[in-house]
Amino acid sequence: MKRYLLKRVTTGLLTVIIAMVLNFFLIHIAPGDPIRIMAGMDHPTSEQLEELYVRYGLDKPLLVQLGQYMVNLLHGDFGTSYTYNKPVASLILETMGPSILLALTSCVLAFVLGTLLGLFAARHQGRWMDNLLSYVSYLFDSMPPFWLGLVAILVFASTLHWLPTSGMVNLRNPQQGFGYVLDVLTHLLLPCATMTLIQIPQYLRLTRSSVTQVMQEDYITTFRATGMSEKTIFRRYVLKNAILPTLTAFGISLAYVVAGAALVEIVYAWPGTGRLMLNAINRRDYPLLMGIYLMIAISVSVVTMAVDILYAWLDPRIRLK
Repeated sequence: MKRYLLKRVTTGLLTVIIAMVLNFFLIHIAPGDPIRIMAGMDHPTSEQLEELYVRYGLDKPLLVQLGQYMVNLLHGDFGTSYTYNKPVASLILETMGPSILLALTSCVLAFVLGTLLGLFAARHQGRWMDNLLSYVSYLFDSMPPFWLGLVAILVFASTLHWLPTSGMVNLRNPQQGFGYVLDVLTHLLLPCATMTLIQIPQYLRLTRSSVTQVMQEDYITTFRATGMSEKTIFRRYVLKNAILPTLTAFGISLAYVVAGAALVEIVYAWPGTGRLMLNAINRRDYPLLMGIYLMIAISVSVVTMAVDILYAWLDPRIRLK
């Protein structure tokens, strides 16, 4: 098991380093110039532009810039944002809390509800409830998240006036204590429901297909031939083996949910990292983009390692590979 863990940790570190290097070059060679964006539309002179290039270190070759960036990272310096003129680390930490609250809540709810619905559909395969769940899952899977968010705002906020349209708290009437928690939960309901609904279909279909496949295995037929009850077979053998692909999907969704929540955060004006990332892309804010992409790479590696370890615990055969 120790050898397996060491192998996974080494792979995760290499993944983060390779992703960081690739992101650095892709960001810097992409169209757009942050210096000209910062200079504005006042027709700056070439001397002014050159001074800005030198100030932000963009006059040096890319390899030199990459080396300096990696040295700064080793000292815990993620750079300073061109747009906000603040340390990148502090900007990411400020928006990380709201993003984790929205992403983690929606991911867990989608995983639990989608898995339960998939198990129900697999146990009633071919019946009308199975067909209905399949149709509904395809319907929500085809909906763009920003469109679903706009429809939810139109119905539940603008028409019925049940829920707020945007933000994380009511700035006009700030609350304290339990009132603050209730205010956050009220604002969280619509964006969380939007992200949950668009994630449920993948868990539903994946769980249904996995359970169906496991139920057709030879060892399940053997258990049935011995007279073992269907409930015991399902609880002890089918569920444990069928849940592995769903855990993989959950890990991947959890790792990428920060980037995937960007459109939902913009629709609901949710103060998260997704909005910060899109603002950085529009402004060609290299240090801020590198910091966010590095955070995503680390989260992907950590979650992937956690899923691999969980796999090895559930299925000891994986440790031997």
